[in-house]
Amino acid sequence: MQLFNTVMAHAITWVPRALVQKISRRYIAGESLDDAVGRIRQLNSLGFKVTIDVLGETVSSIQQTENTADEYRRVLNAIQDHGLKASISVKPTALGLLLDTQHCEQLLGKIVTIAERHQTLVCMDMEDVSCTQKEIDLFANLASGHTNISLALQAYLQRTYQDLDSLLLTRSSLRICKGIYLEDRSHLVDKAWNDRSEINPHFMNHIARCFEMGTFVGVATHDIALIDQVIELARSRDIDKTMFEFQMLLGVCEPLQCKLLGMGFSVRIYVPYGKDWYAYSMRRMKENPQIAGYILQALMSR
Repeated sequence: MQLFNTVMAHAITWVPRALVQKISRRYIAGESLDDAVGRIRQLNSLGFKVTIDVLGETVSSIQQTENTADEYRRVLNAIQDHGLKASISVKPTALGLLLDTQHCEQLLGKIVTIAERHQTLVCMDMEDVSCTQKEIDLFANLASGHTNISLALQAYLQRTYQDLDSLLLTRSSLRICKGIYLEDRSHLVDKAWNDRSEINPHFMNHIARCFEMGTFVGVATHDIALIDQVIELARSRDIDKTMFEFQMLLGVCEPLQCKLLGMGFSVRIYVPYGKDWYAYSMRRMKENPQIAGYILQALMSR
């Protein structure tokens, strides 16, 4: 299966754009906020919480960053107006982290402030390793004045052990994922670029540290073996179910999502929307062979 997924991840480049769009409809809520609201309502009605992501992380002008910030304000208003059980996920590069760090912090600060007023959570996503320290510094600045912001950490980076040690002292909520960006191998945990299962022990170490420190943690994975280990660890340490949640992508492993929900666990679905669907779809499929396998298997079964 792993070989199949890897082959599919490489082959996906040759899939026509129109076909990628057709496939992506299961994994992306649509191009508009209205599309996303409709999808979120369905998920909420089933018992799922949601994290909303506005697609588009490559910006080349300050005006583009302003437009992205305006869209997030619209999202926050929609969450409030429709009573959605939803938080938001923000990529700092979409707000100009690599263009003007100070301006990015101002924009994100305004978003977090509005979200705080609406009692909505904001997760700051982690991007490629060239952004890691900048994003941790940005998070530290904002978390010092706000309690509704959390940070994603990538288990496949060696530095995450040290980053986690300092972040746990702040008692801020965290999100642990394996990581999907293609990196310089010198930054990665051993063999992580060859076999993603090699990341699992590191992932579990980070989850265990969050449990130990009483920090709320989002467990972001579709790996069944990992999920089973997290459940067993939580039970063995008598960790209350309110101290963690499982986070999964829209349209991926839906039976597993429902199973976890039925077991009484909190499950949050990552719901992306926007016009930049093609870049998102290609990145997800190329950089995570498992997802590419899911997508193409679903296509062949239709």
